[in-house]
Amino acid sequence: MRFSEAEKRIQAAKTAVLAETELMHREFGRARSEIKHDGTKVTAVDIAISEHIMAAITKEFPGDQFFSEELTPTDAPIPVISRFCWVLDPIDGTNNYAGGICYCAISLALLERGVPVYGVIYDMARRVLIHGGPGRGVWDDGKPAKARPEPPHSHSLLGFHSPVEKVYAAEGKRVLENFKIRGLGSSTLHLAYVAIGLLDGVVEHNNKIWDIAAACALVEEGGAEIHYLNGSPYPMKEFTLKSGRVQYVTGNQAMCAKLHEILGR
Repeated sequence: MRFSEAEKRIQAAKTAVLAETELMHREFGRARSEIKHDGTKVTAVDIAISEHIMAAITKEFPGDQFFSEELTPTDAPIPVISRFCWVLDPIDGTNNYAGGICYCAISLALLERGVPVYGVIYDMARRVLIHGGPGRGVWDDGKPAKARPEPPHSHSLLGFHSPVEKVYAAEGKRVLENFKIRGLGSSTLHLAYVAIGLLDGVVEHNNKIWDIAAACALVEEGGAEIHYLNGSPYPMKEFTLKSGRVQYVTGNQAMCAKLHEILGR
């Protein structure tokens, strides 16, 4: 059977991510973290996973660009010029990982012409692979998955992290007053959990593109929507560590409408 250019990359992505799970589990709660220049944490495992996956992907697809927060040597923007490129977050939830809290994930996105077309996510908490993309379904541990169809209600589960900027504190208060909140410490898992039906929605003020690129490929295919509150980051035209924060709401159509109403935007 002949595979398309995208399908060849999808197979390689799943293989590359799964190859890192043994290392991830072995060093869980043991890896020492350091504070980077931007105030976030990094461990030697973040860097090792980045190097391993980049080596595997670029060996097979040398014409593709590969971007990882942990391997980008400069703050200067890097233009996206290849048809296919990759965005990796080697451990989304490094604070959790270093502290022995299991909600963390390897998040690898395949983008075509700057738009996510497939996401591969290793969910360490549940020890399963979540993957999918437009026209290719959403898969959770090998089983097809969908977003929750129910309209929002007072017991809906919402993924939410407190905003960094105080200007959004009032919005955060309104979210807390309306839903059951889950703050897992991994934006990748929040968004992926909506796509596979574990959460009803997400409100996010703080993300960078590498936090969510893989999960963004899953959302609409799973039957949910993602509404960007400060402009869509796609197509990604450049990769930079100084990129702005991505803000969005996600959930089924009724949930997104309710979240817009609550937030007032």
